[in-house]
Amino acid sequence: MQHLGATRSSLKPDHLLQTPDTFVRIPLPGASGVDCIVHAGPQLGANFSQITAEFSAGGSLGSAPAQRFIYVLAGELGLTIGEKKHLLGPAGYAYLPTGTPHSVTALSAAKAAVIEKRYHPLPNLPAPAVVVGHESSVSEVALMGDNALQVRSLLPDADAYDFAVNTMTYDPGAALSRVEIHVMEHGLLMLEGGGIYRLGDSWYPVDAGDFIWMAPYCPQWFGALGKIPAKYLIYKDWRRHPLGA
Repeated sequence: MQHLGATRSSLKPDHLLQTPDTFVRIPLPGASGVDCIVHAGPQLGANFSQITAEFSAGGSLGSAPAQRFIYVLAGELGLTIGEKKHLLGPAGYAYLPTGTPHSVTALSAAKAAVIEKRYHPLPNLPAPAVVVGHESSVSEVALMGDNALQVRSLLPDADAYDFAVNTMTYDPGAALSRVEIHVMEHGLLMLEGGGIYRLGDSWYPVDAGDFIWMAPYCPQWFGALGKIPAKYLIYKDWRRHPLGA
């Protein structure tokens, strides 16, 4: 419960920290039995959308207006693509290119992160393929050789894909080696643990359940605090020229 309007949430021109006490749930067209928390979209200045979808048992998403990435946070989702059926449990995920006929239905109460982005094709490049997987099947890679900070890349690193989604896990006390300032924008959902995030010229305590949007060129840095690892799911636009060519 809020106390006299206090919250850790903060909106600045180049970033948003959105904490669970400020989440507002809304219905979205085509979805049935799903409450949607819209974290990012064009209204914010983002070039993608990210929502947390909270499913009742039997709830289903509507069709996607763009390419779609789904990462299961809790419960189980049934994903049907054409005649193929997949069961996605926690940390299961799927990437669906624009126009892929599919359905997503909750087998029990469930929660998922859903990222959607208009696709930016390149000439003479084949369309991206459907990807269905589980985070545990993706190899960890130490970021810049730091074994205390492990990255899992959930999408293929290939020109056909114009965005990337990774998980990043920090041992307690681990931190990025530098402040980053770059052309990519981010959507970030804290999955476990917590720490301190620098966004622009502001410093924020962050915890599991928080969402962060970072605009292009927003100064950013994270350090993990506490007794358990900190982990987040992070989106970035990727592999496209800044002039759109």
